[in-house]
Amino acid sequence: MKIAFVGKGGSGKTTLSSLLIRHLASTEAPVVAVDADINQHLGAALGLDEDEAAAVPSMGAHLSLIKQYLRGSNPRISSAATMIKTTPPGEGSRLLRVREDNPVYEACARPLRLDGGVIRLMATGPFTEEDLGVACYHSKVGAVELFLNHLVDGPDEYVVVDMTAGSDSFASGLFTRFDMTFLVAEPTRKAVSVYRQYTEYARDFGVALKVVGNKVQSRDDLEFLRDEVGDDLLVSVGQSEWVRSMERGRPGPFGALEPENREALRVLRDAVDATYAMRDWERYTRQMVHFHLRNAESWGNAKTGADLAAQIDPAFVLGEAVTRLSVEGVRP
Repeated sequence: MKIAFVGKGGSGKTTLSSLLIRHLASTEAPVVAVDADINQHLGAALGLDEDEAAAVPSMGAHLSLIKQYLRGSNPRISSAATMIKTTPPGEGSRLLRVREDNPVYEACARPLRLDGGVIRLMATGPFTEEDLGVACYHSKVGAVELFLNHLVDGPDEYVVVDMTAGSDSFASGLFTRFDMTFLVAEPTRKAVSVYRQYTEYARDFGVALKVVGNKVQSRDDLEFLRDEVGDDLLVSVGQSEWVRSMERGRPGPFGALEPENREALRVLRDAVDATYAMRDWERYTRQMVHFHLRNAESWGNAKTGADLAAQIDPAFVLGEAVTRLSVEGVRP
């Protein structure tokens, strides 16, 4: 199950994504955690110190490896150099599973023992000196989009992505890649404006969206959010001494998290699990193709010197039933 956390800067989305990751790990569920924010803080929120967080491999730095591996023997892709962030899989492509070992995880993921389980932590990577002044952040998250486009995940495994702040994720098709998007909102007008912008953009793409109220301290705070977002408000989270200790680098055992906040995390997981029955792999594949064609026409064809529309396999639909054959039929 693919989960995104979005919201305005400072809303607490990184903290809440890390708490859900810990909750899932504590049940020994298989989890891949991805830091796709321009400010790379997820590692620290999961308990890494500054040096450990900086040592998490950068997906952007391994983009060539990712493309070469995912290309596989797909005859529609002439070379890895012609793959762009939106390139969809087709017959012969290598696909990724949450539980497997593969060269992409070997290069880009760090195993992290956490609260009774072991997760994989991945990160887009920060801007490098060469990027400053010449590159936009969306060039970095291209590796995440390729990863998700080639991912086959089941109902009992999870990919949690801490997204960039605000509505920046709409600069690509990345926002359509998730089974559930949690928008973290404080009880403020600015937070609600981000919610309205997000829902306006997402409406036409069938994005499943729920609001998580954060920093809710009073009944007035809760009523404000209910008035502004209505039924989209799934659950609210208040102040947490456990989180304050964690942010100071002195977290207690995860089981010591306040009962009401543990219950909120259970509600989040239940909401994610409930979306499995509504999965539409055909729509998911159509959206991949839609954004690939848009990117190909606007910049991809000119950059690669190839007709990227030819990469689309019209007979291929990503999905659990068919991809098992594709995974078994293609060897590294």
